[in-house]
Amino acid sequence: MPSLHQRLVDALSRGGRASSDFDLNKDVQAPDIRLTPAGVLVAISADRESVILTKRSPRLKHHPGQIAFAGGKQDATDATIVDAALREAHEEIGLPRSMVNVLGTLPTHQTVTGFQVTPVLAIVNGPFDPIPEAGEVTEVFQVPLHHVTNPAMFRVEGRHWQGRRRLYYAVPYGPYYIWGATARILRALADRMS
Repeated sequence: MPSLHQRLVDALSRGGRASSDFDLNKDVQAPDIRLTPAGVLVAISADRESVILTKRSPRLKHHPGQIAFAGGKQDATDATIVDAALREAHEEIGLPRSMVNVLGTLPTHQTVTGFQVTPVLAIVNGPFDPIPEAGEVTEVFQVPLHHVTNPAMFRVEGRHWQGRRRLYYAVPYGPYYIWGATARILRALADRMS
């Protein structure tokens, strides 16, 4: 079996297209607005072959209590979107840049909240003891890579949003309900790795 590094590099080399929170909802047109660039770190622990995720603080204004990748909008001080993802991962979960081997980026994902998210695929080398930023993150946890790269683990669910039913991907794991943009980005990775 190829190494973790090789499997991820192979996944990056496969074709793919940008995704959005609207792509399961053919009757809804994505708004034509200026999108805010953001980067998220799809961090894979080499030790455990697992994806590092966060549970957002319930006190946050946007997406409180949801499961997410470490990441956020690109600031003026970030030279690239990759720099933004690495900076945010350090701020949110205490992940040192020196432990991160960036492999590349996946196609962008447009969110309903107006962000153009670039998923940055990376391997985290060595044991990592997260330090959650109390104002933003209540928990840092890991999900086995084989769980979130198996398309059969995903399901399409829906809820009412802005007066209509909106469909989205979900890939629950134990007590964690992984859905929305995070699940959609993971589904794109699953499609490339399956």
